[in-house]
Amino acid sequence: MSLNDVQLTMNPDGLVSRRSFLGAGMLAGLSGLSLRERLRAAGPELRKRDLSVILLFMQGAPSQFETFDPKPGTPTGGPTKGISTSIPGVQIAEYWPKMAAMMNRVALIRSLNSRDVNHPSAQYLLRTGYKISGSVKYPHFGSIVAQESGGTGSDLPPFVAIAGNPAAGSGYLSKSVAPFVITDPTRPPVNTQLPAGMTKEALQRRLRLTAKLEQDFAAAGAKSLVKDHQAINDAAARLVLSPKLKEFDLSEEKDSLRDRYGRNSFGQGCLLARRLTEVGVPFVEVSHGNWDTHRENFEGHERLSSVVDAGFSTLLEDLKQRGRLNKTLVIWTGEFGRTPTINGNNGRDHYGRAFNGILAGAGIKPGVVVGKTDSQGREIAERPVSVQDLFCTLCEVLGINPRQKIETDGRGIRIVDGGEAVKEVLA
Repeated sequence: MSLNDVQLTMNPDGLVSRRSFLGAGMLAGLSGLSLRERLRAAGPELRKRDLSVILLFMQGAPSQFETFDPKPGTPTGGPTKGISTSIPGVQIAEYWPKMAAMMNRVALIRSLNSRDVNHPSAQYLLRTGYKISGSVKYPHFGSIVAQESGGTGSDLPPFVAIAGNPAAGSGYLSKSVAPFVITDPTRPPVNTQLPAGMTKEALQRRLRLTAKLEQDFAAAGAKSLVKDHQAINDAAARLVLSPKLKEFDLSEEKDSLRDRYGRNSFGQGCLLARRLTEVGVPFVEVSHGNWDTHRENFEGHERLSSVVDAGFSTLLEDLKQRGRLNKTLVIWTGEFGRTPTINGNNGRDHYGRAFNGILAGAGIKPGVVVGKTDSQGREIAERPVSVQDLFCTLCEVLGINPRQKIETDGRGIRIVDGGEAVKEVLA
């Protein structure tokens, strides 16, 4: 076998496909020490506190009017009614009855804002905290958390993205913290069984042989590439050989619980996220969409919200019952909001002046509402919160210094450039 037989498929941002991640690990290998040497443990507080993050990302940008900031009875509110919640005096849209009962367990931000209302770049911004740049590939926040947690030495990937495109990869960080993409949460990862006739010992011999073969390539000037390659191969091999691989198997859960989450990609993705974070995966993203309702906004939001309402609320309740909510930071958001004006197709268009976000769990003060829009939801009336403010808040909860600089290509880049933590939501 030549080195040309061991190839990884990844985009320029460092997003590694599940197939190539596992396939390369089956064919090539190295000792586990090189990965630990590659990533220094930069986040002792995060590791000490055993914290994980679950990001619920609403692809396509949900309407704030049809989610958590309704304006019933106004020209901009449309037919959407408000319903009471477990926070006295606070209403949310009628499509979210299960979350209405959970609002006293979360912190709601009604004043997020962004100038970017283009889907690809805005989704990148809400995952990285940075605008797309031609010269720098910024890492997904999940990759930052994975590196800061020191979780790259585990049997399981330190960053898992479920049921969607995470929009950004590991960027200028090591490929070992790139998102491990699971398209279908109801099926365990493919290519995770040893080929017929292959034993654990035989695989390990192949791994050692490949490591020796790559030494010449590294000595010829490709040391950095070899380190990244070996880090991914090592992680893939550990996953294939690990008893923790069973955590991807949702059939181990009770049918009644799976029904409560919802028998769909989002609901089952939330359940998988709970299972993975429970055994130490630092960051899991679960995507849902498409929320881009330029047409038939109200019908679309009723349909989409019913799926997320069940999955989101059950995730919070399940984490609490299992004693993990105080160890798990749960984030709900989209890339921007939707217009107060209802267009001729009964839809709403892109709008960045005000949109919603929800935080819950670790380090978050429950039952608070931050920010306020005016009576018709056109402008923020109180306490604007920028994307950078949101990222600083996440960093503070996780014990990460947002002003920490990561060296890349001879320059230091801050984890978050600007912004301040939203103290009102911090416990």
